[in-house]
Amino acid sequence: MSTIYFYRVSEHPYGIFSNFHRSPIEISSTIYLTTEHYFQSQKFPTSPSAQHQIITARTPSDAATLGRNRSFPLRPDWEQVKDSIMKEALMAKFKQHAKLREVLLGTGDRKLVEHTRNDSYWADGGDGSGKNMLGILLMDVRRILREEMEKKIVVDLNRGNVGNVGGAVDQAQVTQAADMWGQIW
Repeated sequence: MSTIYFYRVSEHPYGIFSNFHRSPIEISSTIYLTTEHYFQSQKFPTSPSAQHQIITARTPSDAATLGRNRSFPLRPDWEQVKDSIMKEALMAKFKQHAKLREVLLGTGDRKLVEHTRNDSYWADGGDGSGKNMLGILLMDVRRILREEMEKKIVVDLNRGNVGNVGGAVDQAQVTQAADMWGQIW
């Protein structure tokens, strides 16, 4: 099974995995232009001014630059919470955008790697020595979305109904139903 490498938004089709991909998300009644905007804004929960500047930044790159501004009061627990904040942003992105979710689920069980030498925490450091936390979180989101679908989808093909009976789902039925409605499983 091959690995999927991604980094730039322009890399089709997997550029959507980038936090710079323009796919607005809504979290707690606030709309963020990208997951990068959300992630960077969460560094400064005690500074509404800093959060506002980041949320309204014109580009994800601008949001990232503002997020690195240490004249803003960085939350003291940032290192402990940053992974869960990123995961929350990714869950919102892939739950709120069906086409993006289809691409993510369409990767099957392939390993996802953000490939760049510019980052050794979120990416692989360019040589595989990095943590690849973005890739790891994307694979976890993919697993969670699959599990949620398996729990929720029960198809009665005779009636064409979809419902939740809380039991296991037959993969062939789900695949057939997904094909019937033009979705990618």
